[in-house]
Amino acid sequence: MNTSSLAHTAISLLSRERTTIATAESVTGGLVAAALTSVPGASAVFVGGIIAYSAELKAKLLGVPTELLDRVGTVDPDVAAAMARGARQRLGAQIAIATTGVAGPDPVGDLPVGTVHVALSFAERELRLPLRLEGDRAQIRLDTVRHALGVLVGAFEPRQPEDN
Repeated sequence: MNTSSLAHTAISLLSRERTTIATAESVTGGLVAAALTSVPGASAVFVGGIIAYSAELKAKLLGVPTELLDRVGTVDPDVAAAMARGARQRLGAQIAIATTGVAGPDPVGDLPVGTVHVALSFAERELRLPLRLEGDRAQIRLDTVRHALGVLVGAFEPRQPEDN
């Protein structure tokens, strides 16, 4: 499914469930919010977003613990999850989605270009999606949006009982 179709599906599902959403974005720089708000009717469910590129703003605006940032850096599954939790709590949404990663052109420390983490936070659960994407900076950012919207849509699929 393409990004536009995923965004339409996400807004439809959120509207059907009467569930609000917020975004916390780093690597995508607001592209997830832009995709969601491009859909007519998004204002019924989209409450807002925070673009926090720097570690300082991830801590200040999203409440990501500074000790976590000092220990693992800004591109980490725990950081993505903390960003999503922070956006959900601070913006008063029922769900929040977060993106952080390395779009290039250069690696960050020992993290190669294309290392991305997406997290989705609900009050009762979190979903995490680690990604290894390929392409140039623009492609990595667009693919991150597509994967983020895909995990959001997938979160509304009926959960299967776990096998014992």
